[in-house]
Amino acid sequence: MNRRLHELALKKQRLQFQSAQLRDRWIAQAHGVRPLLAGIDRVGRGVQWVQRHPTAVLAVGIALLVARPRTALRWMRRAFVAWQAWHKGRSWLSPR
Repeated sequence: MNRRLHELALKKQRLQFQSAQLRDRWIAQAHGVRPLLAGIDRVGRGVQWVQRHPTAVLAVGIALLVARPRTALRWMRRAFVAWQAWHKGRSWLSPR
């Protein structure tokens, strides 16, 4: 029984060493996509901020609508098209 525990401990140690090597290799290879991942995180934080402060977004929208109605309507149309595309894409990606 003691020999079996020794073998398991050695196997665990080898797996931990391999895991550390793989982690180091992944970090080195993922260095090129770090800016992309940082951008995705920034967008996610922005979405969370908008979800927490909807009144601020509404106030900016109303101010833009009053100050520049044509620009505001153009951006509203773009937002509506993006929203439709998002929902259509989600329905295509969801499991059926």
